[in-house]
Amino acid sequence: MAKGSLVDYLRSRGRTVLGGECLLQFSLNVCEAMEYLEANNFVHRDLAARNVLVSDDNIAKVSDFGLTKEASSTQDTAKLPSSGPRPRPCARRCVKVFYKSDVWSFGVPVGDLSFGRPLREVVPRVEKGYKMEAPDSCPAAVYELMKQSWSLDPAGRPSFLMMREKLQHIRAEELHL
Repeated sequence: MAKGSLVDYLRSRGRTVLGGECLLQFSLNVCEAMEYLEANNFVHRDLAARNVLVSDDNIAKVSDFGLTKEASSTQDTAKLPSSGPRPRPCARRCVKVFYKSDVWSFGVPVGDLSFGRPLREVVPRVEKGYKMEAPDSCPAAVYELMKQSWSLDPAGRPSFLMMREKLQHIRAEELHL
C-alpha cells in the first residue's frame, strides 16, 4: 500500500493535518473490515494500527492475517504476539478464540489513531479496567464506543456490526448529512 502502515502514516503527517473526518473514516474502514471477518467467523487476533495499511486514496485496510483463526478454534496462546503492543484481556485467558477480543483491540487503536493517546499510555491502564478520559477533540459518541469496546466482560462489548452502524451515524452527524 502506497502510504504504508497507519501508525507510520499518522506519525509522518500528524493527526491535526489529517483532520477528524479523515481519522473517523479510517476508524470506519477498519471496523468494516473487522465486521466482515466477524460475519465469516474469523478472529484477527493481532489488530493494531501497525497492521492497518493506507492506500493512495486514503482507505485504511486491515492486513497481517498470520494469527487469524476461525472463531470456533481452540486458542493457541503460544502463537499470540508477545512483542506487539498488548495481549487482549481475554486473549490469554479464554479457552476459545472469539471476535470479542478483536473488539477490545479495536477500541485501543481508535483511541490512539483517532484522537491522540499514545498506545503505551492506554494499554496497561485499560487492561486493569481503567477507562481513559476522552481525548481532546474526540466526539462524545466515539468515546462512548471506545469505552464499550474495553469492557472487561467480553459479553458487554458491542459487535463490529453495531460499532460500524454507530460510526456511520457519528460520521453523518459530523458531516451534517
